Amino acid sequence: MNTLASSRWYRIIPVVFITYSLAYLDRANFGFAAAGGMAEDLNITPGMSSLLGSLFFLGYFFFQIPGAHYAAHKSAKKLIFWSLILWGGFATATGMVSNVSVLIFIRFMLGVVESAVMPAMLILLSQWFTKRERSRANTFLILGNPATVLWMSVLSGYLVDSLGWRWMFIIQGLPAMLWAVIWWKMIDEKPKDANWLTETEKKAIEDQLSEEQQGIKAVKNYAEAFRSKAVILLCLQYLLWSLGLYGFVMWLPSIIKAAPNMDIVTTGWLSAVPYVLAIIAMLGASYYSDKTLNRKLFIWPFLLVGAVAFYLSYLLGTSNFWLSFVLLVIAGGAMYAPYGPFFAVITEILPRNVAGGALGLINSMGALGSFGGAYIVGYLNGYTGGFGASYILMSAALLSSAILTIIVIKRTA
Repeated sequence: MNTLASSRWYRIIPVVFITYSLAYLDRANFGFAAAGGMAEDLNITPGMSSLLGSLFFLGYFFFQIPGAHYAAHKSAKKLIFWSLILWGGFATATGMVSNVSVLIFIRFMLGVVESAVMPAMLILLSQWFTKRERSRANTFLILGNPATVLWMSVLSGYLVDSLGWRWMFIIQGLPAMLWAVIWWKMIDEKPKDANWLTETEKKAIEDQLSEEQQGIKAVKNYAEAFRSKAVILLCLQYLLWSLGLYGFVMWLPSIIKAAPNMDIVTTGWLSAVPYVLAIIAMLGASYYSDKTLNRKLFIWPFLLVGAVAFYLSYLLGTSNFWLSFVLLVIAGGAMYAPYGPFFAVITEILPRNVAGGALGLINSMGALGSFGGAYIVGYLNGYTGGFGASYILMSAALLSSAILTIIVIKRTA
């Protein structure tokens, strides 16, 4: 292990982190526009607002597997380069819309062009980092999610307050297109392509990765992989987990904004707090998951904590905003913590020839869950005039996901 080049962490991880941060920025800022005047300006009903918030994930759902297959068998680098340019363009265009029909198209297409980013990134990292490094490498990638929401929540609150929701989208969409150039210059597809590694360093990484593949049971093709009980259960587990997570992410600003005497800037600051805990929890879970190679132990307990926190929020109702807010912070941190260990599991139970497609399938089911979470939570909030029903839904989804984790990862051990 000591012969593996440490320069991989400094060269690849920061670029991957920033790239995924920009992707997450341009999908999650919709919640601030919804809470900051977009609905009134475009005459969007509560039901349509829920649909718009979730449409991204519908586009995201349909194109996961083709994108993952291309990344695994052609080029993850090229795919992400073009995705950066396209999603930056669509995100910027969101600030220029004048009617709901165009907004529907843009939200869907934003999901389409971002759909391959997550599996392509995971495939890229699996070609650079070994089993004992992979949970941490995955976590540094996915840290782009809570870390972005952390600063985006504060920045978006100020931008909406000072410039309006249109300029928020424009200002936050442009960097992705500029970053595409840096991505292309800095990232190499595989160790053998990197002129910043010595031949000895390249061989050490390739040999270690090849040795790990020999310990994985052979799977002939995607059809066999997709029929396996492990992949089916992981799909269901991730769907339920994503339902809870994205119901939370998309509508947290609206939940906080509904508190008495709450302005949009304060909403932005408070919306950032859960993601501080998320970052700490993700780093801790991935570190100990790699150290022990016990993936299951660093997934299901966190999901269970999230389920309990949402249920306690339901029991509390609207009687104490600050106690309810603390519970939401705990739920947010707990839901993010297991990402690194979870995606490490997939590349450790399936051989390289089918791992990309399986990642795409599982991530597409997560997108479907995200669509359901974003839409149903928004619908329930509007229909009931409160958040209690949403808390019960998210609690039940996370509890079910925790139970499935115990079953499926035991099955794959």
